[in-house]
Amino acid sequence: MTDPVFFYAIVVFLISLMMAFLSIWIRQKFVNQEQFMQWQAEIKAWNEEKRRAVKSGDKKLLAKLKRREKRILQIQSKMFKSQTITLILNMGLFIGIWQILTFYLGNKTVAYLPFSIPFLTGPPPYPVNLFYWYILCSFLSTTIASRVLGTPMGFGTQIQRK
Repeated sequence: MTDPVFFYAIVVFLISLMMAFLSIWIRQKFVNQEQFMQWQAEIKAWNEEKRRAVKSGDKKLLAKLKRREKRILQIQSKMFKSQTITLILNMGLFIGIWQILTFYLGNKTVAYLPFSIPFLTGPPPYPVNLFYWYILCSFLSTTIASRVLGTPMGFGTQIQRK
């Protein structure tokens, strides 16, 4: 029979991989990435123009930028709304899954590392609890999921093309 710690490590990794794919799927459903990047570029251009106008003291350009300010605020509001919806859904999903994981795996040793990490692992054979193992797995699984799906890791980054 195999060691239950090996089974726990695989289960936690697979759950973190599933969470990564679900998180990316939620983001794709609620955020149009191309539109998001266009909005960011428009806001950046507006901010640069405003900074230049203030620095040079160009009142005519400042008045022109003031008229466009309402649109910029509307864009920022739309961006914030989509990011907030995505955040709430992802956090709700994470908290639900985390409650299940901590109920079953709580303070158990979930994995063994082949090396020591100061302040993280105990004496050999370097046991790791659920919290730290999930963090390590989530870094790896998020990278894997974003590469497989060809999506950026965060908001406002360039879309990866093949």
